[in-house]
Amino acid sequence: DAQNAFKVRISIKTALGDNAYAWDANEEYLFKAMVAFAMRRYSSKSTTQISNVLLCNVTDRVSFWFVVTDSSKNVTTVPGSEVEAAIRMNRNRINNAFLLSDKTLQFLKITSTLSPPVEPSTPVWLIVFGVVLCLIVVGILFLVVSGIQKHKKKNKESTERENLEEKVEVTLENGIPCEALDLKAGHINGVFGADDERFTSL
Repeated sequence: DAQNAFKVRISIKTALGDNAYAWDANEEYLFKAMVAFAMRRYSSKSTTQISNVLLCNVTDRVSFWFVVTDSSKNVTTVPGSEVEAAIRMNRNRINNAFLLSDKTLQFLKITSTLSPPVEPSTPVWLIVFGVVLCLIVVGILFLVVSGIQKHKKKNKESTERENLEEKVEVTLENGIPCEALDLKAGHINGVFGADDERFTSL
């Protein structure tokens, strides 16, 4: 219940699955060492020792409280703001020591630091260039295909026109074009059209 105490929750099974290790006295010693390291690195002083980091209320599901005491006054605790700043400054080093992340090694009162933005392996300009190039290629293919289809359609229409012209045959007699006879309707010969004109008048 110390004023400058911090609660820690660790999820080793969630992070490592079958490769999870057991939390024991050695792991506790490593945690104390990492907190002492963070404090020494933050304050640039060598006053903080492993013995200054105290753990209490350790549970089987790996949660506990810790507090950092002042070396000069072994009873007084280090202000929480300094401990928080030291943990935030060395968060990645602490996580790496336990093979964990901010989600599986949680300091409940200490907000996690923002991770640096992930830069894509492919440069942005190369992605934009690839998209533009793809659009150009698609446009060219569309123009080529539509041109081929128009050409085929035009050839088909001209072929059909030629076939129609071949069907309508015009016969020539003595150089004069004559209409083709309609065999179904027949054709009336004007010479034999009227009986009264069969014979010439006297």
